[in-house]
Amino acid sequence: MQPSNEIQLPIATLDGQFVAHYSEKGLAGLDFPSARVAKTKSTNGVVPAPVVGWHRTTTAALKRVLDGEPPEILPPLDLSAGTDFQKSVWNALRQIRAGQTRSYGEIAKAIGKPNALRAVGGACGANPIPVFVPCHRVLAANRKIGGFSGGLDWKRKLLAREGVQLS
Repeated sequence: MQPSNEIQLPIATLDGQFVAHYSEKGLAGLDFPSARVAKTKSTNGVVPAPVVGWHRTTTAALKRVLDGEPPEILPPLDLSAGTDFQKSVWNALRQIRAGQTRSYGEIAKAIGKPNALRAVGGACGANPIPVFVPCHRVLAANRKIGGFSGGLDWKRKLLAREGVQLS
């Protein structure tokens, strides 16, 4: 459940309309386009100045990533809704560069929990800011695609745009 003071703003791209969620700390969520029209909460026309700047930065960064380029700058990311374990996974994901992939096992080892493969997968699935916290770069064993909160088509699309070849 999202906080009542959250601001949701659409981001129109050539790939559809994403929805960005902002808290008082920064970008707190990013939703992929869906077949149905995304509904955003009304802001009554009032968007705080920091959110206006963050949204401009988010929009530019998202469009760069969708073009296969790394973002030049990101807005502040508010990952405070996660557990300590989830945050450790999300921080490890942010270390994976565009065009690279890691397995769930490699992420588990990187955070010092080598037997936590399923929990790493759960943390990837709970990632509120996919694309910028790049859970799409995590593959199952033997470089199999695994799952993705945005759907496997999006995972394949994002990886292909980064030049990653899947078997």
